[in-house]
Amino acid sequence: MKPIKEVMDKLRHYTNQKPHIGLILGSGLGDLAEEIADADRIPYHSLPHFPESTVKGHKGQFVIGELEGKTVVAMQGRYHHYEGYSLAQVAFPVYVMKAMGIEKLIVTNACGGINTSFQPGDLMLINDHINMLGGSPLIGPNEDELGPRFPDMSHAYSPALIHTAKQALQH
Repeated sequence: MKPIKEVMDKLRHYTNQKPHIGLILGSGLGDLAEEIADADRIPYHSLPHFPESTVKGHKGQFVIGELEGKTVVAMQGRYHHYEGYSLAQVAFPVYVMKAMGIEKLIVTNACGGINTSFQPGDLMLINDHINMLGGSPLIGPNEDELGPRFPDMSHAYSPALIHTAKQALQH
């Protein structure tokens, strides 16, 4: 896909690190990116096809480096459908992270905001969701190199990673 290739060509000017884990840091957890050692910080505005986030507290950059002994790429802030971006634009950074080499993706967000006893940064685990947006980032030309046209969503959230997170939270 040409836009992904253009981003990857630009990223090579900023970093030679090869992340294996992707992190999308939502509201309350953007500061985790400050814990990434030997970090390369790449503002979205310096990359082709990347709009800027307008959400307060979202720095709008990739942070690539070492976290707890793993090479990661973190989205320190993101942009959203409610900001006026298409679902394809919102999903685009995930495809870029896949092209970087990530094998696992951990997404954080303010989903817990529906529980009034939660504060920004509180952790909860999501094991399923229903798309009620009426749209899908899968709409458009099929790009075989990005994966199957209609991925299996029966395990969209890895049971193994959920189990690992629960174990970690007990300690």
